[in-house]
Amino acid sequence: MMEIVSLFKIVAIIILILIFAAITVWFFLRRRRYTDAFEDMDGHEFEYFCADLLERRGFVEVEVTRGSGDYGIDILAEKDGVTYAVQCKRYTAPVGVKAIQEAYAGRDYYDRMVGAVMTNQYFTAPAVEAAKKLKILLWDGGYVESMMEED
Repeated sequence: MMEIVSLFKIVAIIILILIFAAITVWFFLRRRRYTDAFEDMDGHEFEYFCADLLERRGFVEVEVTRGSGDYGIDILAEKDGVTYAVQCKRYTAPVGVKAIQEAYAGRDYYDRMVGAVMTNQYFTAPAVEAAKKLKILLWDGGYVESMMEED
């Protein structure tokens, strides 16, 4: 009887380990899918990707600005009566202060209520500090991925 109980415990532990391993692999593959999606895009394609994502999240009047002379703003949009000026950065390294400054200047140039920087990466500590001071929203890679998961 004692041997059956011990055998049952061993089998239960093995099953739990297998379930944990399967969940870990599923999470890794799912996360990798999003990363791969960004790797194949150039900056301009990433801007259109972000515009499409914002539209799917309920933003309206979403417009990708022209490439040059856009004062650092790539997307103009509106949601719930709030107007946005969005700077998109498809980088291979964390985004720095310059993007925050561009969003700040572009927000005022386009007379928008909110400025934001949207990226596939994360932000440097100085960028985060500047964004707090200048009241710029930061939508990092994790946030963008969570927006994608809502589909």
